[in-house]
Amino acid sequence: MMSDAELESLNLRVVRIVYQTYTRFQNCLDEILAVQGLTTERYFVLLAIKNHGDTARITDIARWAERSTNSVSMIVDRMVKDGLLRRARDRRDRRAVNVSITRKAEDLLTPANIASVEFIRKIMSPLSSDDAHTIIGLFTRLNYRLLEHHNPGADIDGILKDDSDLHDRLIKKMAEQRTLTTA
Repeated sequence: MMSDAELESLNLRVVRIVYQTYTRFQNCLDEILAVQGLTTERYFVLLAIKNHGDTARITDIARWAERSTNSVSMIVDRMVKDGLLRRARDRRDRRAVNVSITRKAEDLLTPANIASVEFIRKIMSPLSSDDAHTIIGLFTRLNYRLLEHHNPGADIDGILKDDSDLHDRLIKKMAEQRTLTTA
């Protein structure tokens, strides 16, 4: 049996490797997307909009990207200025603003998706499907505890299901797009 000190040390090693892996993944993705003319932040804004059906509100983008509304709003402002996004008032609710992707952004997004999927395929290639399922299970349990901590009393199972549904739609769209462009 492990002592408390050994368990604490092991837990800290786990947190370190998770953070280190995330950071290295982010750095690699930054490099890949830079070749496509995007930053990771802009790429995730575009993915969030696509995932919501080609238009989205800032709050939808922020929720999907797991970022603050304020930070997403600042990214969107710069993307509008650079001609990548359009803003339009919602016709039914004049207080709401919808964001949509321009043709210029669409032209960047397609090759970025292909490059991202190829990168993920390459990085994940040493893992078996059992390995991938194990990682998903472990991270789902960690996410459950993090969500419990951050959202006391919330329906954590519901939050995880909503997250899964949101991201599963996007993964399917990316896979379809890659299939269409490589056929």
